[in-house]
Amino acid sequence: MDNWFKSRWFVRGISLAFAIALYVFVQVEMDQYQNDSRLLHDSGDDAQTVEDVPVNIRIDNDSYVVSGVPEVASVTLEGTRGTLTATAQQKNFDVYVDLEGLEEGKHTVDLQHSGIPDDLNAYIEPKTIEVTIEERESEQFDVTVDPFNTDKLPDGYEIGEVQADPGQVTITSSKEVINQIAIVKVFVDVAEATESIDSREVPVKVYDANGNELSVLVEPESINASVEINNPSKTVPVSVETTGEPPEGYSLSSISANADEVEVSGTNEVLQNIEEVSTEAVDLSDITESGTVDVGLDLPDGASVPDSGAIEITVELEQTRTFEAVPINVENIGNGQDISFTEPENQEMDITVTGSQEDVSELSADDFNILIDAEGLEAGEHEVPITIESPDAIEVNGEFEQAAVEIS
Repeated sequence: MDNWFKSRWFVRGISLAFAIALYVFVQVEMDQYQNDSRLLHDSGDDAQTVEDVPVNIRIDNDSYVVSGVPEVASVTLEGTRGTLTATAQQKNFDVYVDLEGLEEGKHTVDLQHSGIPDDLNAYIEPKTIEVTIEERESEQFDVTVDPFNTDKLPDGYEIGEVQADPGQVTITSSKEVINQIAIVKVFVDVAEATESIDSREVPVKVYDANGNELSVLVEPESINASVEINNPSKTVPVSVETTGEPPEGYSLSSISANADEVEVSGTNEVLQNIEEVSTEAVDLSDITESGTVDVGLDLPDGASVPDSGAIEITVELEQTRTFEAVPINVENIGNGQDISFTEPENQEMDITVTGSQEDVSELSADDFNILIDAEGLEAGEHEVPITIESPDAIEVNGEFEQAAVEIS
């Protein structure tokens, strides 16, 4: 076989065969093209297709409704280039279906055209359609307003009253379609709304019982919808919660909220279960000074209060301190007399003081005067009451109530 390809005559033969096959293929394609052209160009020398030409319906629209007519059709124009181009660009012709004189029911009819110059041929696609003619009927329906995205309202907000203006629309279609109407409504988006929606224009939608939207004539096509957005609130008392005990040396005198009540906002469903609001627990073990602290409120889900949701709490502590070895003073000792203490020894004793934390924290031993009155005491041993002078509002307890002394 290698010898064949080395032969010039073999190669020439193969080339000739390919040339003949190519010629036959091209000739067949040209014949097919000419046949197609003859179908499209019985006359004239050019063709152009105009897409999306509106289809008009010729019928008594006051009495009948028609289904099955396409909204648009394609028109292929043939003819001389000048007329063809102008007609295709201007589209100053009509495509229509003539149903005048036909009775109710189903009919097979042709699409027709008017306004196309006589020297152009026109081919409409689709050429034939099946239509249904039905008696026209009109009926009034109530319109409902359906707010949606209610789950995207801010916390505490809820839908109040809704209103449609007008509250009714007139729907026109065939009797069969009118009987299918189950729902006539408008939709209002309330996502993130914090204020009422007033007279928003929205289109009317018509559905059957299965939720399928129906194509009907609605008058008016749109209505004004209003949706009330509410943020209900109620005033409830505040209770203060605590945990733990004050550090050693301190006790809780009082704790109270600076506001007896707070206004709580939320939906009515949330608010109906709220009779009071508690603060977050105040840990007393961390407090060593009287004063005010800001504490958050323990609010149920869906409830809120103005600002940050915190409240000011006033804490009053009572403090107890011990002053050791405070000297005991002696008053009214007689001339020439001398006094010595048997108990307490060293003529001093410990005292424990209690009062408000602000007052007690400022005290020192010098603020107290411990004394006994030796007036009239004769030589010998005596039990003498001990008196402690202290600042106002301070409770003092001494280590001893009496002193054992000896007068010499």
